[in-house]
Amino acid sequence: MALFIAKRLGAAVLLVIGTILVAFLLTAVLPGDAATARLGERAAADPELVAAMRERLGLDRPLYEQFFLYVSGVTRGDLGESVQTARPVMTDLQLFGPASAELALAATLIAVIVGGGLGIVAALRANGHLDNALRALSLGGVSIPIFWFALIATAIFSTQLGWFPSSGRLDAGVIPPPRVTGFYTIDSLLAGDLPLFWQAVTHLILPAIVLSAAMVGLLMRFTRASVLDVLGQEYIRAAEAKGLSGRRVVFGHVLRGALVPVITVVGTAFASLLAGTVLVEQIFAWPGIGSYAYRAASTLDLAAIVGVTIFVALIYIFVNLVTDILYGVIDPRIRRA
Repeated sequence: MALFIAKRLGAAVLLVIGTILVAFLLTAVLPGDAATARLGERAAADPELVAAMRERLGLDRPLYEQFFLYVSGVTRGDLGESVQTARPVMTDLQLFGPASAELALAATLIAVIVGGGLGIVAALRANGHLDNALRALSLGGVSIPIFWFALIATAIFSTQLGWFPSSGRLDAGVIPPPRVTGFYTIDSLLAGDLPLFWQAVTHLILPAIVLSAAMVGLLMRFTRASVLDVLGQEYIRAAEAKGLSGRRVVFGHVLRGALVPVITVVGTAFASLLAGTVLVEQIFAWPGIGSYAYRAASTLDLAAIVGVTIFVALIYIFVNLVTDILYGVIDPRIRRA
């Protein structure tokens, strides 16, 4: 197992290096100039100021020297300074990242419980009326446009019924809990403020449900297919022949065998949710990485764009690493691969 983990860690390190290289090349290929962006329109008209800023940023050096300077900065946590916020990009990621992570985790939890549970039910009732209905539901979840679902959900559950707030992480004017993790739900619990915790939960539920819709449909279909595949294996028929109860066969044998492909979907879907929260965050005024990336793209804030790119890529790499390790824990045969 130690060798298996070491191999996966080595592959992850190579991916990180490749990610940093691609991110650096993006800064060289994309239109725009970091020096003129820093100076603004008036100052950028002065060639001397532009030259001085380019020298300060190292943009007057050969490309390979710029790359080593960039790598040196990244290893120190220096991703440059954002033009839109006038703060270090790393500070912005630390500020906005937990909001997106909290939303993505909540959406993933909903998808695992609902999608995974319904997928198991559909597999155990294969080709029946319930299975057909659930398959149609999963197809709708995968196909529905997320922006349309967000607008409909807001109109019904927020505007008409008033069950959930329509924007923000907390009500207007409410002071956030003392920052520990950046997750308002966890930080409010750590502060012992239950009313604030409940308020954070009510603000989180609606955008998390909207964000999880496609993942629920996808996970339902994959879980159903995986469980059906395991149900057809000989060791399952042997377990049933021994007289084991249906619940013991399902929870003791079927689910363990069906987990490997499902974990793949959950891991990649979580990373995709974290990277693809732009629409949901814009609609629900959720101050996360998606909103930050949208503003960075609108203002051609190269440092922020590249910083978000590296952040999301590292999340993908980390999630894939954890997924590979879980493979080895669940199925020992994979450790020899």
